[in-house]
This record gives sequence, C-alpha cells and structure tokens, in this order.
Amino acid sequence: MPTKIEKDSVTGQMTTGHEWDGIKELNRPLPKWWVYIFYATIAFSVVWFVLYPSWPGLHGYFHGMLGYSQRTAVDKDVAAILKQRAGYMDRVAKLSFDDIRKDPQLQAIALTAGRIAFANNCQPCHGAGGGGNPGFPALAAGNWLWGGKLDDIQQSITFGIRSGLEDARQSAMPKFGADGSLKPAEIEQVADYVMALFGHNTADTAPGQKLFAENCAVCHGEKGEGKREIGAPRLAGRAHLNGDIRESVVAQITNPRLGVMPNWNSRLDSATIKSLALYVHSLGGGE
Repeated sequence: MPTKIEKDSVTGQMTTGHEWDGIKELNRPLPKWWVYIFYATIAFSVVWFVLYPSWPGLHGYFHGMLGYSQRTAVDKDVAAILKQRAGYMDRVAKLSFDDIRKDPQLQAIALTAGRIAFANNCQPCHGAGGGGNPGFPALAAGNWLWGGKLDDIQQSITFGIRSGLEDARQSAMPKFGADGSLKPAEIEQVADYVMALFGHNTADTAPGQKLFAENCAVCHGEKGEGKREIGAPRLAGRAHLNGDIRESVVAQITNPRLGVMPNWNSRLDSATIKSLALYVHSLGGGE
C-alpha cells in the first residue's frame, strides 16, 4: 500500500513510498554501469535492425542495409566446398577402381562420399552398415545375388534391378503355387528341403529334394549354391533375402516377391556411383 516517502532508519536510504506487509521498498537506483550497458544494448539493437534483415512487412520483410542473407552465405559456402570437392571427384570419375585404391587420400575421399551417398539413398532399404532388411539384401554378408566385385556392384547401382532399363539386372521366379505348378503338399515338401539347405533340422527331405531338382535347381543350383548370372539367391547358407522361417519359404515358393531397385544413374553422377560401389565393397562382403 502507498505510504509516505521517508528515510529508512536502518540503512539510511530513502524509501519509494511502497509498503507490503510491513516491508518498505528502498529507493535503490540501478548501478550506473548496468544502466549504461542497458542503453548500449538498445543502441546496438537499433543499429542491428537497420543493417540486417529484421522486421516483417505486408509484402516480405526488411532486408537490411547490408543486404545480408544466411541462405546466400550458405550457398556460397556450399559452392566453395563443391568447387574444392570437384577436383577430387573428377579424378574418381575418370580413374579405375585400382588406380583410386592406389591413392590413399583419393580412396579416403571416395569412401567418405560413398558413405554419405549410402546414408542418403540406400540405408532406408539396405539398413545401416549394409545389414539388410527383409526383402533387401544384406550387403555386408557377402551373399551376393549378382556378384560382389567392384564392377558388379557398380553395374547394379547404375542400372538397378528390374528398374525397367534395358541394362538393368533382370530375374524372375515362377509362381509355383499361384499358377498351380505345384500342389500345396508339394510346396510343403520343397520347403522342407529348402529349410534343410538353410541349416535347419527338418523331416524327411527326399520328396522335397526330388521336387527341388525338377523345378528349382535350374536356377538355384543342385545344392542350392545359386546362380549369379541370373540373380538366383544362394539357399545353402545363413543369410537369406526374405528371412529363414518356414512361413517365408512357403510364401516365396507359392507367390514370390520380386523386389525392384531403382537405377541410380538418373539421380547420381558417375563419381558418386563409383564412390558408392567402393563404400559398399568395403562394408565387409566385397570380393
């Protein structure tokens, strides 16, 4: 409540005339150094508002006397980096894989570019570090559908799998169940044999082995070793494209899933594709 202005008997300071619950407010002005700094910040903000982009308007915003733009600054920085990178990436595009690997600095740059491109374009399907996902090959496992040499990998990245291009990798698997080529009981028998190839203990595999030899061996090989020239997966192993549970095997025989990989030559330049091939090869499954 307002009271009269008086001198405080304890501190000797004048009061402001305000009192709350018996407590009187002393009239203690701010230190001059604090006031000066406060005024300086006000002056600085006014100058900043005039020089740099600041307040909005009805048709845009005030661009500032200096015409500064963070977007322009970032564009310049990116352009400078691309200019610096271009020299190295031009060499990557022109040199062979062997020549790139002979130059440790150039190889390191290519692997870095490949790692970034993989994270931006390939990781959603093939997983971090090329670990794979159901229906998408594990690139680090070494169980290659089309071959794991650098040229093989580059070919797959460039033209894709079933992408519609003439040079794309092409393969198909018959719909043994959907078209009636095999009866459900026969599909179960083939699945028994395939599970045995996977390394699982199964029942009598002789009937399934016979059916496999008659229908599947032409592509997957007599012992399930696969055929890279037609992209037929290797079945005799631990890494499998669509998982290793029996339900997945039966489903694939009955009505197979045929994945599609885009052709990256329409989105990435040749240097980036070559860098990608080097990075994928380095994940641990390269040949």
